Parts: sequence; C-alpha cells; structure tokens
Amino acid sequence: MYISETRIRTRYAETDQMGYVYYGNYAQYFEVGRVEAMRNLGMSYRDLEGSGILLPVVSFNINFLKPALYDENLSIITKISTKPTVRLIFDYETYNEQDELLNTASTTLVFVNKIKNKPCPPPKEFMELFKPYF
Repeated sequence: MYISETRIRTRYAETDQMGYVYYGNYAQYFEVGRVEAMRNLGMSYRDLEGSGILLPVVSFNINFLKPALYDENLSIITKISTKPTVRLIFDYETYNEQDELLNTASTTLVFVNKIKNKPCPPPKEFMELFKPYF
C-alpha cells in the first residue's frame, strides 16, 4: 500500500453559511492529495500527461462523518491500496487538527491514451514506482 499526506488550510470562500466547508470542495481537496501523492511517488501528472497518458476520474464517492470548519488545517491522507491496472483507485481520509476523522472517500481513474482516446494499461515507468508497495 502506498500512503501520502497533504495539508490544506480551509479558506473562508470554501465555507457555507454554517461555517462548514461546502461539500463540493472536497473533490478539489482530494485532487490536491492525488496530485501530491503521485508527485511524492516519483511521477507528476504533468509527466504522465506529457507521455501521452490521461487520467480522467470515472467515479467519486464520499462518506461524511463531521464537518470541516473555516481556517482548519486539514490532513488529507491519500492511499493506493491496490496495484494499478487500467484503473487507478485512490482512497482518502480527511482529519482535522484534533486528529478527528471527518470523511472517507475514493476516486477511480482510468488510464487513457491521449491520441486514441481509449483506455490503456499504465506506462511501465509508472508501474516500476509501485514495486516497493505491491
């Protein structure tokens, strides 16, 4: 299993009238976690796209337990617990400053050949990065 942690401070513009982070903003938080997880693994989204591979999201699920509040420093834990195939599944946990679990989520992305616009296997260079984890 590969695990990465990213910190995000909530901004006023991301909250609703109750002072809670608006639910739609979590998709952006998880994108930041995903991008940083891949960068920390050794291949950025930019590098992957430069090689002709795209990773569109085909599924996004979230379970809310507690709200995040304005000006909290959140910890986004991003995990890849299954070896990538044509699909790449990310799992997330969001914690507040008191280390309380706020939500769990997952996204499924598919490797797509940019020229053919068809699903494809991940590049060998990408899979090499996972050898220590699977």
